[in-house]
Amino acid sequence: MVCIAAFIILALIGVFVAGISIFKPKIGKAYLKALKKAWGCLWKKVRLQKCETGFKDDVKNTLLSRVMLKHPKWVKPLSFVIEILSVVIVLVAVWAILTAIKSLLALWALGSCNVTKPSACSLGAEVCSIDESEPSNVFEATGRWFTEWGEIFEAIPDKFKTYNAGDYSFNYIEMSGGEVDGLPIAVDIFDPGCSVCMISYRNQKNAGFFDSQNVRLVPFPIQDANGEYKFKNSEIIVRYMFAIEQLRSGASLGIIERIFTGKNSEGISYQNKFNDDYTHEEAVAKIESWIREDGFDEDGIKELREIVAYPEITDKINQNKEIVENQLRVKGIPTMLIDGKRHTGLWKAED
Repeated sequence: MVCIAAFIILALIGVFVAGISIFKPKIGKAYLKALKKAWGCLWKKVRLQKCETGFKDDVKNTLLSRVMLKHPKWVKPLSFVIEILSVVIVLVAVWAILTAIKSLLALWALGSCNVTKPSACSLGAEVCSIDESEPSNVFEATGRWFTEWGEIFEAIPDKFKTYNAGDYSFNYIEMSGGEVDGLPIAVDIFDPGCSVCMISYRNQKNAGFFDSQNVRLVPFPIQDANGEYKFKNSEIIVRYMFAIEQLRSGASLGIIERIFTGKNSEGISYQNKFNDDYTHEEAVAKIESWIREDGFDEDGIKELREIVAYPEITDKINQNKEIVENQLRVKGIPTMLIDGKRHTGLWKAED
């Protein structure tokens, strides 16, 4: 292990030695000689051959030369410590390489280098992530590490899959006027509280996207592993949207439009008000005030309140959750199924 650890260390300091060797060529020559020996030893280990004991002894002798002269009795225990440190260095290096490979594979297969918390990956798409709970101890963290490998390998075939948006039994909101014959079907999964979803919606609207596709809007309140909602009022918004849709198809579009594009008298986005300011009761009151503006009378509001509490509405939310998280294995939204492909992250006009 000593020669392998030596190669790892020599490889890491190579950049610094290269700079120094410009002014002191002897150091560069000595470094290359040691690196060549270390590589030869490593290559033999890879081929399951015995390493040259001479190089191992050279490393130890170099590190312990002064100790040999002043404290000969310390040589043996320090030699043992060097062996242990060498094992640690090799294990850390192997772990770092595997983690780098896992992150790159996850970025390619899932769109995020962090499987558990996609939003923590700065290289991934701009999303509102569907996070898993953080491990509470070493054993859970170790188990999660291996589980993430499984999720990545399961997701790899999805990269080559053709997504037919009409094949998934989502509970969705129709655009005004229903679906138009001849236009392709697209699925747009969003959370009313997600700021990226809001920007995507505005981009789609401005680009005329909703006129070129039969878009099925799928409201999806993001939950964590403990069942808590990422945005505090998303669930009640979605429940009212499904309840309105049950009575009058397309009528819940008014709620989406106001949350994603509207502002209050103070110029504050309604999405921010629902996420940061409104209590549950205030959120319900605001939604019902919009519903009244859209033509519902008090009897209609009363009926809506009853439907909102129905277990069927909960079933619709759970059915969408099953499709999004388990069938599509989505790690963040907005996510769209369009033209046979899955697009996760911010939708731009050029998309």
